Amino acid sequence: MAETERLILRHWRQSDRLPFSALNADKRVMEFMPRTLSQQESDAMVDWIEAHFRLHGFGLCAAEFRFDRRFIGFIGLSIPSFQAHFTPCVEIGWRLSADYWGQGLATEGAREVVRYAFENLGIESLVSFTVPANTRSRRVMEKIGMLRDLDGDFDRPGEDGPRRQVLYRLFRPQVPN
Repeated sequence: MAETERLILRHWRQSDRLPFSALNADKRVMEFMPRTLSQQESDAMVDWIEAHFRLHGFGLCAAEFRFDRRFIGFIGLSIPSFQAHFTPCVEIGWRLSADYWGQGLATEGAREVVRYAFENLGIESLVSFTVPANTRSRRVMEKIGMLRDLDGDFDRPGEDGPRRQVLYRLFRPQVPN
């Protein structure tokens, strides 16, 4: 799919399911999510990601660390399934193992995904959102050029009730004719 200096962004493999489940069970990784996920819930998420790829031709790519060939999480694109004032849209997102935090890997991978979205897929704009306290993800959003939509904060629906989210946007650069 795509490669960067330190990452391989690719389709998912069966062997990714166990480390993905461990990642989704890690309280540090899931700190700003409603809860950690069971093995069954994690596998269902992989099934959903694979179905999204088949349906839309893009999705949340498995992220592999180039130097040790380890699965470390995902970075990619998805179409949110909930209704909000900014949907339909394409979201850029990431979830990496805590062992790989603080190295700029989410930013590196997200920059490549932005390039791919704009240049290869012709997508006009991307969104990303998180809870206000998630400063690590918000920092990645800002490093890849996203701007906070100050009028865009919203309550994301969920099984456990709505959760307040901050919204960031990035528009495809316009090339002069």
